[in-house]
Amino acid sequence: MKPLYLSAVLIFLNLCSFGQDKAPAYPLITHDTYLSIWSFGDGLNQSTTKHWTGKEQALTGIIKVDNQCYRFLGADGKTYKAILAAADELKYKAVYLTKKPADGWNTLAFNDKNWQNGDAPFGDNQQSETKWNTDEIFYRRKFTVNKISSARKYLKLNHDDNVIVYINGQKVYEKEGWVHEYIYIPLAEGILKKGENLLAIECKNTAGGRFLDAGIVEEVPQAANMLNASQTNVSVGATHTLYTFKAGGINLNLTFTSPLLLNDLNLIARPISYLTYTVQSADAKPHQVDIYFSASSDLAVNTPNQPVAVWKKNQDNLSILKAGSVEQPVLKKKNDDLRIDWGYLYIAVPNQFKATQFLGTPMDSLRNFKTGKYPQTTQALNVKTQSLSTVIPFGTVNSKPVEKYLMLGYDDLKSIEYFGNQLLPIWRKSEASTFENQLAAASKDYESLQAKTKAFDARLLADATRAGGKEYADLCKLVYRQSIAAHKIVYAPNGDLLFLSKENFSGGFINTVDVTYPSAPQYLLYNPELLKGMLNGIFYYSESGRWKKPYPAHDIGVYPIANGQIYGEDMPVEEAGNMLILTAAITRADGNTAYAGKHWAVMSIWADYLLKEGFDPANQLCTDDFAGHLARNANLSVKAIVGLGAYAQMAEKLGKKDIATKYKNAALEMAKNWQTLANSGDHFALTFNDKNTWSQKYNLIWDKLLKLNLFPQEVYKKEIDFYLSKQNEFGLPLDSRKDYTKSDWIMWTATLADNQADFEKFISPVHKFATETTSKVPLTDWHETKTGKQVGFQARSVVGGYFIKMLADQWNIK
Repeated sequence: MKPLYLSAVLIFLNLCSFGQDKAPAYPLITHDTYLSIWSFGDGLNQSTTKHWTGKEQALTGIIKVDNQCYRFLGADGKTYKAILAAADELKYKAVYLTKKPADGWNTLAFNDKNWQNGDAPFGDNQQSETKWNTDEIFYRRKFTVNKISSARKYLKLNHDDNVIVYINGQKVYEKEGWVHEYIYIPLAEGILKKGENLLAIECKNTAGGRFLDAGIVEEVPQAANMLNASQTNVSVGATHTLYTFKAGGINLNLTFTSPLLLNDLNLIARPISYLTYTVQSADAKPHQVDIYFSASSDLAVNTPNQPVAVWKKNQDNLSILKAGSVEQPVLKKKNDDLRIDWGYLYIAVPNQFKATQFLGTPMDSLRNFKTGKYPQTTQALNVKTQSLSTVIPFGTVNSKPVEKYLMLGYDDLKSIEYFGNQLLPIWRKSEASTFENQLAAASKDYESLQAKTKAFDARLLADATRAGGKEYADLCKLVYRQSIAAHKIVYAPNGDLLFLSKENFSGGFINTVDVTYPSAPQYLLYNPELLKGMLNGIFYYSESGRWKKPYPAHDIGVYPIANGQIYGEDMPVEEAGNMLILTAAITRADGNTAYAGKHWAVMSIWADYLLKEGFDPANQLCTDDFAGHLARNANLSVKAIVGLGAYAQMAEKLGKKDIATKYKNAALEMAKNWQTLANSGDHFALTFNDKNTWSQKYNLIWDKLLKLNLFPQEVYKKEIDFYLSKQNEFGLPLDSRKDYTKSDWIMWTATLADNQADFEKFISPVHKFATETTSKVPLTDWHETKTGKQVGFQARSVVGGYFIKMLADQWNIK
C-alpha cells in the first residue's frame, strides 16, 4: 500500500470516528439522475436498494464464512407470477362499454355479448391499445383458474382516475384519484374460485388523462431465509458510505465510493462507482471467505417487465457483465418518475482477484452461489429480470485485513437532447471511445482515487465543522452527492459546458433556473465552471432568439429533453433576479468579468425588466410555487433589488460607470422604500399589504455575500431575532401561511446571523429532522416543521444550498 493511500485511509477512519451516522436514506451509487441507488432506511440488509424514485433496483451482497452465508446488502424483494396477466406482460382482450350498463354487470352470469371487444390497455395515451375518451368505462374480463395455490394473491392495477374493482361480483378495491404505475393490492382468501372467474372494473375520468389495465398475480415464495450479517456501524462521507458488519468470526467493511471530485470534470462525468470489501478475522482464527455481489438488470429498465439482454466477457484485464433493454429507446422518453431504459449497465472486477461471474435469475443465482456450481452461459438475449453476479474469493482470512473491489458503471450512449441535438456523454470523445476503456481507466485509478476522495471527505468535514459546527457538517457531507447526482454533465454543440439539473419529484423539468439558484453555493464553493454550466443553457435560449421574452425562461424542457420551456407559467421577477445574482456570484468567484461581459446584452434586458416590474411584484409565482401565487411578495421584491445591485456591481467592474451608478442608486432607493413598505414592527411582512404576516427573507443573503450594502445590518438582525421566536421542533417555517419549510432556505436565512450561536440555533432543528424523520427517502427539502414528515420532493439538487455558510466562510464574509 502506498504511503499516500495509507494516510488517506487513516484520515478516513478518523472521519468515521464520530460514530454511527443517521440519515433518512443512504447514498450508495450516485452519479446522475438515472444512476442513483440508495438504501432507504437504517439497515443495509433490511430492505432492497432503490433508485431515488423509490423503485427497486436491487443490489445484493452475501458473505460466505466457512460455508455459512450471511446477507449484508439488500433484502429479498417481492416477486410475482401472473394468474391473469396485465397488458404490460401479455397482450389480451377484454369487453367494455363507455356508458352505464344494466345492474348485475359485474357478476359472472351477466350477458355481455353486446359489449365491445378491445385490446388492453384502455386509455388516451400512447401506451393505450384501445382508445377511451369518454367520462367512464366499464370493463369485464373472464378467466379460468385450474388450481388455487396457498400463495398470497394480489390485484395488479394501473388506473386514471377513480376506480372500483370487483371479482366475481364482490367489491375488492375502490379509490378516488389516479396512480401513475402498477400497484399491487392484497386480495382476501377465497376471492378466486376454481374454474371460471370474472374481473370487472368501472373507471371514471375526472380530469386529465385516462388509463385502465389490470391483472391478478400471486407472490412467488422466496428461498429459505438466510442469516443476516450484523451491521455494527454506518458512516457517510462526502464521496463515501462505509458500512461495517460482523459475520461468523469475520469483520467486513463495505465502502461505496462515487468519486465526485468537483474540480475534475472528466472524473465526475465518468459514471463508475467502486464497491470495496475489506475482511479480517474477528476472533484471531482463520476463516474461509467468499463474497457474492449481484446487480439486477432492473437498473437498465424503467419497469421490471421490460425484456433485457445480458452478456459476459473478458477485456482489458477485467471480467465484465453487461445488461440493457432489448428495446433501446435512446432519448425517446421524458418524465419525472422515470428510470433509464436505454444504454447499458456494467459490472467489472479485475482479473487479478480471480472472481467468477455469471448470469441468471435472482433465485437461481443465489442457489448457484450457495452450491458453488456456476452456469457457463455468456449471454441471454430476450429475458426478464436477471442478476449480474460476481463471486470474489478471499481464501483463508486471518487477522490481517484483505481488500478487494469491483466497479459498477452505466453507459447511457447519448445523454441529453439539447435543442434538437442528441449529446454524447463527455467521456465519449470519439467513436473509438468505449465504456470498457472507461472501466479499465477507473480500475487503474482505483488506489489514487481512494486516497483523493478520502482526503477530500476529511477536508470537507473539517471545513464545514469550522464554518458551522458539527451538526452543520453532518448535513453537508450527507447532501454532497445528492446534489451532484441530480445533474448531468455534457457539452453543447457550441462547446459550452452544460451541467443540467432535473427537478426530481417536482415536475421533472430540466435546467430550471429557480432550482439552479438554491443549488449554486456547492458549485461556487468547489468549481464555478459547473455553475456556468447551469446557466449556459438559459443564456443560450434567450441569446439564440428561441426565447423572446424580456426575462429568462423557467426551464428548457423535461429531463432529458431540453428543447425549450415546458412549465406552464413564467416566473419573471424570480428568474431575472436569479440569473443576475448568480452571474455576479460567478464574477466574484472567478475574480474577473469575462462571463458577465459575454452575456451583458441579455442581462441588460433582464435588468431593465426588474427596474420596471421588480420592486412591487404583480400576482405571480416565485420559486416557492407550491405555495401558490402571491402579489406584493416582499421576499421576491428583495430578489429584484439585490438582482439590480448585482447588475450594478458587474457594470462597475466592467468599467460601465454610468450604468453602475444608475442601477446602484435605483437599488438603494428601492431598498429604502422596501423597509418602509414591509415594516411590521419587530419584523418585515410576507407581503407589503398585510403586516400580520411574515416570511423568511432568504434572498437577502446575496446582499451580504456580494457585499452590495443595499440593506442595513439592522434589517438582518431584526429578521433573525424574529425568526428565532418562530421555530418549531423540526425547523423554521417558510412563512406565516403554513407549518412546512424548505430546509435549503433555512440554511440561507441562518447565514444572515451575525454570530455562530444564532446560526447553530437554526441548524439544530434541521439536523434533528434529517436524523429523526420517519420519511425514509433521499433527503427531502420540503418538510413539516411540527411532525418532521416529508411534504413532497426528494433527492433534489437544491440541497447544494446547504453549502452557503461554507461559501461565506471561503469569501470571508462575517
